[in-house]
Amino acid sequence: MTIRSAFTALLLATPAAFSIGGALAEPVAFEHARLIDGTGASAQPDATVVIDNGVILSVGIPAPADARHVDLTGKTLMPALISDHSHVGLVKGTGASRDNYTRANILAAMKQYADYGVLTVTALGLNRSPLFDKLRQEQHEGRNPGADLYGVDQGIGAPDGVPPAAMVKGVGPDQVFRPTTPEEARKDVDQMIAEHTDLVKVWVDDFRNDVPDGKTYPMLPPAIYQAVIDEAHQHDTRVAVHIHDLAVAKAIVAAKADILAHGVRDQPVDHDLIAAMLRQGTWYIATLDLDEANYLYAEQPELLSNPFILAGMDPALRRQFTDPKWRAETLAKPLTKASHYALSVNQKNLAVLYRAGVKVGFGTDSGAAPTRIPGFAEHRELYLTVQAGLSPVQAISLATGNAAALMNLSDRGVIAPGRRADLLIVDGNADENIAAVDQIDQVWQRGALVSHGPVRSKD
Repeated sequence: MTIRSAFTALLLATPAAFSIGGALAEPVAFEHARLIDGTGASAQPDATVVIDNGVILSVGIPAPADARHVDLTGKTLMPALISDHSHVGLVKGTGASRDNYTRANILAAMKQYADYGVLTVTALGLNRSPLFDKLRQEQHEGRNPGADLYGVDQGIGAPDGVPPAAMVKGVGPDQVFRPTTPEEARKDVDQMIAEHTDLVKVWVDDFRNDVPDGKTYPMLPPAIYQAVIDEAHQHDTRVAVHIHDLAVAKAIVAAKADILAHGVRDQPVDHDLIAAMLRQGTWYIATLDLDEANYLYAEQPELLSNPFILAGMDPALRRQFTDPKWRAETLAKPLTKASHYALSVNQKNLAVLYRAGVKVGFGTDSGAAPTRIPGFAEHRELYLTVQAGLSPVQAISLATGNAAALMNLSDRGVIAPGRRADLLIVDGNADENIAAVDQIDQVWQRGALVSHGPVRSKD
């Protein structure tokens, strides 16, 4: 048997044949690939990328003589996807509860993300120490299958406010701090810093969501969120803020927050916000999928026969989605009409901010509600981003190079020498048709093949 045929047989093996987190012993040369490198540059045809010892060795030069060769003719090679805004340990089946915050549930989600080609996940709040901190370190070290994990420990919201306990049944003070004074807020930040949080998360929203006569919640006062931002910055830690409305976004940017963790969804962004974000280098995460997920499966039930979606969907959730009563109730909700409007505004604002040069990351709020399915939500976000007016390459760059830059992760997100060999290989030309990203052929993590996509991983 030749080296080439032996390696072909190896590629057809199950992902379990490869050690999780361990790179192959020999260099691997991916040849004849259509390369999207994550920088926003145009796709490169017939490219060669060589990886060795878990990192990218070279791009665009002939492979070393001792390399194993992988022919990627007809396939696109890109960096693995990165989510800057997700949640873990909240959802199981059709509900969200603090009881779901278990090691097994979180690791199952990490594996699902990896199967969909999402190899770095940032969980923005509602986490519980010490479990979150332990799992985060384990994922950094590659000790378990699945995506690498970053994020915020608890986060800070208003008393009796957002995130409401009704959203995550039984959410408690160990998952969200609710300070009533600036002094309490600073102490809460200090505790998160002591737990080595990657960011500080703040919720500044009333959850009205443009629903007429909808329930609203108390908003976190400016004195509180200003104290949070100031204290975090004293510790050289950045602050990500949950927002919905333009007025809140402008106030938060004026308070010098670092990241708007959702898109502006009530009205078009204006020159003042754009200028302030450009001046301060504020990052923006649109989370387009968040609103669409409120109605997507009710309006498009044909999606429930798509194996790519079903592979990541809990059977109980599928039963709920196929229930005619659930569909009818969902379509009749005022939130559905409001969510359509929010998505439309969000998409237009994303395009405006991107073209203005604002720094844009990538996230979906996946894992915060049952309808936001880990892994598939990120693929849907790519589709919605292209629908908003960005090109497929631009959308992919948000989910790779930009998403890594938002998290200050200089070791991944771009295909370049020295970067981590976290790679996604799909059938077709993803630069011409974003739907090709759903045609997952291989997922490589730290230089090892870990999955052939969610459908084949279920076989």
